[in-house]
Amino acid sequence: MKICFLGGGNMAAALIGGMLAKGYEAGDIAVVELQEDARSRLRERFGVQTHAALDAEALACDMLVLAVKPQQMRDALTPVAGLLAHQVVVSIAAGLRLGDMARWLGGYARLVRCMPNTPALIGAGVTGLFADASVSEAERHAVGQVMASVGEIVWIDTEAQMDAVTAVSGSGPAYVFHFIEALEAAGVSQGFDADTARKLAIGTVLGAARLAADSDEGPAVLRERVTSKGGTTAAALAVMAEGDLLGLVGRAVDAAEARGKALGDALGTD
Repeated sequence: MKICFLGGGNMAAALIGGMLAKGYEAGDIAVVELQEDARSRLRERFGVQTHAALDAEALACDMLVLAVKPQQMRDALTPVAGLLAHQVVVSIAAGLRLGDMARWLGGYARLVRCMPNTPALIGAGVTGLFADASVSEAERHAVGQVMASVGEIVWIDTEAQMDAVTAVSGSGPAYVFHFIEALEAAGVSQGFDADTARKLAIGTVLGAARLAADSDEGPAVLRERVTSKGGTTAAALAVMAEGDLLGLVGRAVDAAEARGKALGDALGTD
C-alpha cells in the first residue's frame, strides 16, 4: 500500500516512525511538504520520498493522510478537487468534519476522520476514528493499522462523538499534565525540592496508569483498594469530594466538547 502524507509536521513524523517500526517500507511512504529543510530532514531521518507539491506523482497512492493545520485544510484541498479516484483520505486535523472536507474535495467522500493525541509522539497515544459509509472494511482496517502504529485505536459510532473524543483524549493529556503540576506543587509545599516533588508526582501518575492499564478491575475498584477507612488516602479523597472533583472534570470535558463543536462550525465555513 502506497501512503502519502500531506504535511510533514510532528504528528506526521510520529506516524511515519511508528509505521516503519511496525514493518512498513520507507519506499511506500511519501510526504508532501512545502519547506525544503523539512523535506530534507524527513528524507534523512526516515528515507521516505518527499514532494514539494501534491502533484500527480504524490497522488499515485492508496491512502492520503491529511496532516496540515485545520486552518490550512480548505486551501490545501481545493486544488485536489476532481483529482482523486480511489484513495482513502484520512484526516488527523482536529475539528474538521467529513462533510466539509468532502465539499472542498468536490464531493469526494471516501474519508476517515481521526483524533490522535500527543502521546502518539512517543508511541503511547490513543486515537478515535470515524469513517464515512463509503469507506470499505478493508480500507478501515488499513487506516486502523496506520493509526495503531502509534498507540491504541477506538472506532466511534457517530461523527458527532468525535468532539467528545477530542474533549476526553485529545485534550486529556493537558488535564493529566495539570494534575501532575498540582501534585508537584503540593509536594513542594510539603518541603520537597522541585526535582524530588516532580519525580514523585510523575512516577506516581505513570505507575498508577500502568497499573490501571494492566488490571482487569476498573479504576474505582483500584481506588477503593488503596483507601483504608480512616486512613491518609481517605482523608485526601474526602477533600477532593468536597471540591466535587468528578463534577469539575465533567464540566471541563463538556466545555471542551462545546468548544470543539464551535470550532468545527467556524472551520467548515466557506
